[in-house]
Amino acid sequence: MPSFDIVSEVDIHELRNAVDQANREINTRFDLKGSSAKFELEQKQVKMTADAEFQANQLKDILIAKLIKRSIDPKCADIGEIQPYGKVVHLVVGIREGLEQTLSKKIIKLIKAAKLKVQTSIQGEKLRVTGKKRDDLQQAIALIKEESLEWPLQYNNFRD
Repeated sequence: MPSFDIVSEVDIHELRNAVDQANREINTRFDLKGSSAKFELEQKQVKMTADAEFQANQLKDILIAKLIKRSIDPKCADIGEIQPYGKVVHLVVGIREGLEQTLSKKIIKLIKAAKLKVQTSIQGEKLRVTGKKRDDLQQAIALIKEESLEWPLQYNNFRD
């Protein structure tokens, strides 16, 4: 029976490359030279340090641009609040992975409302969609793609 999985994953190597490129850009930018601006990757969080709130916003824009260049959806970035810490400010950007239960249920409800001939099941942090015809599965993917969800989704493990 044909099936595919709906997942939300981030390639950790590409994330590390994006952070490294962002650090290199800081070193070459004239407006950030000599400042304490830097990026640090700690597990699934990017910690930014800057001298002022304005610089923190610049660092956020640099990081988002580098994520896009490395084919990481910027929707996966959960941007926190700017926190003052002595003479510097910190900004933590969490990287979201996996489907939350509420999002999975929303996707299932969306598929059922379209009355497609597919079955969906929640399997941990992914959603498995199965159907008798490959065309039905492709319709399900198109339906989910046109719905603007706040979460980056990938469709993998497509089996005939």
